[in-house]
Amino acid sequence: MAALVAIVFFGSTSAGLSADLTGQASIIDGDTLEIHGTRIRLWGIDAPETIQLCRGDDSQQYRCGAKSANDLDAFIAKRPVSCLPISLDQYGRTVATCSVDGVDLGEWLVSNGLALDWPQYSKGKYTAAQRDAEHAGRGIWAGSYVEPWLYRACIRANGRPAACSDDANAHP
Repeated sequence: MAALVAIVFFGSTSAGLSADLTGQASIIDGDTLEIHGTRIRLWGIDAPETIQLCRGDDSQQYRCGAKSANDLDAFIAKRPVSCLPISLDQYGRTVATCSVDGVDLGEWLVSNGLALDWPQYSKGKYTAAQRDAEHAGRGIWAGSYVEPWLYRACIRANGRPAACSDDANAHP
């Protein structure tokens, strides 16, 4: 009976996952892309939402979520992206590690201060990259920001994007 349950569980889990995905990617946002019609959420990281605002080293607000997406698009530069699916998320997206010419896109985003390591999922895989970005003041580390997961919680609680983006206590 346990073997049957394992087959049903693993069979249904793997049925929803695509095999390795490789191709030209369309960037949806800073941590989501699409290849051949498959929506892919980058594993282990969280980038600011597209309309999320951060403050730069000049204290001026800028669209850090849009910057993450635009910088990722520029880095990929129409080169083929290869993704290794890990799971499906609650929205039905494939969660995967993806790379371009051997460069892990999650690590690249975190190293450049365009996304945060999400240890709840990554188990700390990108901790060193994040520490380097923070010490160098790259990307969101140059100013202040609200963690994307806190921004989304604020929006779900009917907060306004500008108010949810700005936190006087956020990472000065």
